[in-house]
Amino acid sequence: MHTIVLAIQKGGSGKSTLAIGLARAAIDAGHTVRLIETDQQGTLSNWQSRRSYAEPRVDPVYAAGDIAERLRNLADEGVTLAIVDTAGGVGAATSAAIRNADLCLIPARPSVVDIEATAVTLAEVRRAAKPFAFVLNQTPIRGQRIASAASTLGEGALDIPDAVAQPFIVMRNDHQDALSAGLAVSEYAPSGKSADEIRRLWSWIESRLGIVAVMLVEDVNELPVATMPAVQPSAEAFTFV
Repeated sequence: MHTIVLAIQKGGSGKSTLAIGLARAAIDAGHTVRLIETDQQGTLSNWQSRRSYAEPRVDPVYAAGDIAERLRNLADEGVTLAIVDTAGGVGAATSAAIRNADLCLIPARPSVVDIEATAVTLAEVRRAAKPFAFVLNQTPIRGQRIASAASTLGEGALDIPDAVAQPFIVMRNDHQDALSAGLAVSEYAPSGKSADEIRRLWSWIESRLGIVAVMLVEDVNELPVATMPAVQPSAEAFTFV
């Protein structure tokens, strides 16, 4: 199982919305996904209460000491991807989540205040020696401020290749409208630009983690006999590099 943690010192960076969007994109790619909520504000739990679909499930885990055990249990249950949505700041639960991460995503809006706020989280991630990437989130459609923010974030991690995830996620109403409806953005507007950006961001994350793309059983059954794999991959068919 792979564990992705979204964390940043400052609130309002869009962690929860990103977590939901990436969870749905990963499910669509064939993964078995669980969302873990360590933020007692309960954004994910409230979203789930508005939702008519069972997946992805949300597990509230607020005690730092319970996080590692919950992740082990999920792996034993056959979950292949856990996405952890943390509270603003760096508390005990966030630190525990980071220590158990395969990849830490640090979302930041393209503003001086938000970029400055990444420093505390980045220091925590570096102490834990965990892979990370910045996600430039809630950006305007275009403008010099985006390029400047991306450059500044990259300068904070010059020794890390691909330190800024691609693509940037543009601020559009689709994200908040989907959240209000208990949906992921790719469910709310599957053909929209926002859904496409989230799917491409998930593809970038898969590549960064070295996850082998999962082929769904129904997709395998539709292949011509000549191209049928000798062994059908299961949802556990991952390679971590």
